[in-house]
Amino acid sequence: MTALPTLTERAAGVLLHPTSLPGAYGNGDLGAEAYRFVDFLAAAGQRWWQMLPVHPVGEGYSPYTGLSAFAGAPHLIALEPLVREGWLTPAEAAPPSRDHPGRAHYARALRFRESRLRRAFARYEAGARAAERRRWAAFCAAEADWLEDYALFAAIKQAQGGARWMEWPEPVRVRRSAALRAARRELAEEIRFRTFLQYQFHRQWQALRAHCRARGVALLGDVPIFVAHDSADAWAHPDLFHMDRHGRLPIMAGVPPDAFSANGQRWGNPLYKWPRHRATGYAWWSARLRATLRRFDAVRLDHFIGFVRYWAIPGGQRTARHGRFRPGPGAHFLKHLQAEFGRLPLIAEDLGIVTQAVTALRELFDLPGMRVLQFAFGGNDPANPHLPHNHDRNSVVYTGTHDNDTAVGWAHARRGRPLRAEVQRALDYLGQPGGPDAPVHWALIRLAYLSVANLAMVPVQDLLGLGNEARMNRPGVARGNWDWRLAPDALTDELAERLAALVRLYGRIDDRTT
Repeated sequence: MTALPTLTERAAGVLLHPTSLPGAYGNGDLGAEAYRFVDFLAAAGQRWWQMLPVHPVGEGYSPYTGLSAFAGAPHLIALEPLVREGWLTPAEAAPPSRDHPGRAHYARALRFRESRLRRAFARYEAGARAAERRRWAAFCAAEADWLEDYALFAAIKQAQGGARWMEWPEPVRVRRSAALRAARRELAEEIRFRTFLQYQFHRQWQALRAHCRARGVALLGDVPIFVAHDSADAWAHPDLFHMDRHGRLPIMAGVPPDAFSANGQRWGNPLYKWPRHRATGYAWWSARLRATLRRFDAVRLDHFIGFVRYWAIPGGQRTARHGRFRPGPGAHFLKHLQAEFGRLPLIAEDLGIVTQAVTALRELFDLPGMRVLQFAFGGNDPANPHLPHNHDRNSVVYTGTHDNDTAVGWAHARRGRPLRAEVQRALDYLGQPGGPDAPVHWALIRLAYLSVANLAMVPVQDLLGLGNEARMNRPGVARGNWDWRLAPDALTDELAERLAALVRLYGRIDDRTT
């Protein structure tokens, strides 16, 4: 068994969200295709699998608008293990007749999967042995600090026809004790079903993680800085967020206008009452990170600049233009996390308006930052921090991120015309001939691998040289995101061999075994 890497070692990895895996149920999950992907990574010398957040999805099916910062996504639960364990019959788990493998169809997939999970739950309730019930009960006890609130939240949401909690009847919206007791009594079976789903997610996740460990592949997760407004976290802990008693937001999260958006971005997340978090010793944040590290070996800390200063937008504003910066918790917050977790296994997503204070905070806690090659060649500034000759070892270099176009889409945004100047600069930088058919994705992969940055991450779309049609997300666009899926058998032995040769050439593989 190969030892798992740390963020201080030279290595390479692939960014692929599990919903993008192939499969017959409408979206990728934790089943056989996930294990097959891990085997591909190991064969290709890739030592990290990076994912987006794996929480239950809310509006728009975005992993960044999760219904809980703690719960696992029920739509990632694979059905095949439930068949093997006897909780579903093969006929019940037969895939739907219509499936479009190139895209995730969340609404249809969620309906299909939930109906089967309810059947499995009913059979489990009727036939599970005592030892299995004890394991479920032990899981519920271990995760009670978040699971009880989440299960109640999900059950009430179901009873309310999926309405956002801010639209629920006032007694449950404001969490009156009598109303919550009544809901727990009336919705007991649905609450139990929600805990069953979390137990099954936990079991399947831990089995997949054990396979990753056996193949020497570490898991890299993602913690969004903010939670969704319509989430169990905001509902259960209103004192931790800037909200009025009705759940309305007097101020909300976003980012200011910049070169990419004249109006900025109005995200709509509730903002933290950082003095309140500080008074509790950042207990909620510690619990959140602790839960995340039970699933992942390291975590990307999203919007790291928000811990230095964040953009607060008045609730009545339709754009982000008229917000203002407020100070974040800074070093005081990270010192508390460091005291609990020791060396922080975090990557700071330091993209955006990066001030000297942001860089100083990241360096104070020795956190690797992010460098994105698509940002490196847009001008003639030799000091651009994204250029490979300016990278430092304590960083993670990406060809692109889930918010960017693919490398090929970036290169050929004006199809039919000569390569844009910035793309030509990237090819010149590597000494590779240009032209409309230049394999730009391999040029960027090679640049990432030769960088001194400890970790080089490549979205799977760039490994395959896919174009704009394979883009995962378009920031600021409400529809059509997060649904790209990998074609079956796209990851070939030949591709694995090519990647393995590159990681050896650039010293990004450790052949030592334990």
